[in-house]
Amino acid sequence: MGRRWWRPASAAATGILLLSALGWTSAASAASFSAKSGNETATLSFAGTFPKYRDVTLVVRRAGKIVDQQVVRSKWCGGACGPNSYPSRASVVRFVRLGPNASRDVVLSLYSGGAHCCTIEQVYVPRHSSSSYKDVEYDFGDPGVRLTAIGVDGSDDFVSANDAFAYKFTDYAASGMPIEILEFHGDAFHNVTRAFPDLIERDANVWIRAFRSDAASHYSDTVGVVAAWVADEDMLGKSTFAQQFLQREAAAGRLNSALGSFEPHGEHFVTVLEKFLHRQGYLT
Repeated sequence: MGRRWWRPASAAATGILLLSALGWTSAASAASFSAKSGNETATLSFAGTFPKYRDVTLVVRRAGKIVDQQVVRSKWCGGACGPNSYPSRASVVRFVRLGPNASRDVVLSLYSGGAHCCTIEQVYVPRHSSSSYKDVEYDFGDPGVRLTAIGVDGSDDFVSANDAFAYKFTDYAASGMPIEILEFHGDAFHNVTRAFPDLIERDANVWIRAFRSDAASHYSDTVGVVAAWVADEDMLGKSTFAQQFLQREAAAGRLNSALGSFEPHGEHFVTVLEKFLHRQGYLT
């Protein structure tokens, strides 16, 4: 039941189309992605191939002149980060308006490698004292992220899911991850999920349908998806209702983990989940 909303059905086929559409160029082992906004151009270049990238560099030009050039690094990459070739509705490098009345910032989508890790978004914002840029980054983990124009005045926000739920109560495939929306302003990422109750409600409906389907079929692993639903309900101000629901389902024997005694289930799961939701800020 793990969810990757924006993973293409055919990564290989889609990747070819993306590389063509997003301005990808290659010469021997060197490659680059570019984006343009007005008289500004941002180019991410690199050498090597997955998983060994090198010389990953961002160059920003204004009216053809270089205004900033820097090596792309991330604390979440053991070596050099590579380009994330499969983002949704966005390219590896793009200009994005991330706040009301804001200029367009450069955003890079990077991938650190690994089976379940990690999508990293880096925002490059102009320094006030010079024409150079500083980067601010956020690790969205395995769920990935999509930029969507749902912010104030149609600015873009980062729509993802809370990766902390992955593996927390069960294996990855059966884990649910509640929606998470981040806004970028003041040179920082801010969690604004609760400002979008309609999107939370839609996400909650996904998880409760999954739970009911699993419970009805006597599936042996239901705690992962119901955990995501409870988190969504908490954000909607329905914590009491969610807790009452969990108590009924525990009494009916429908809060199960396929990992048996290695992971919480039944009444124990309800207790563990409540503590986890407190730590994550869903319950106060």
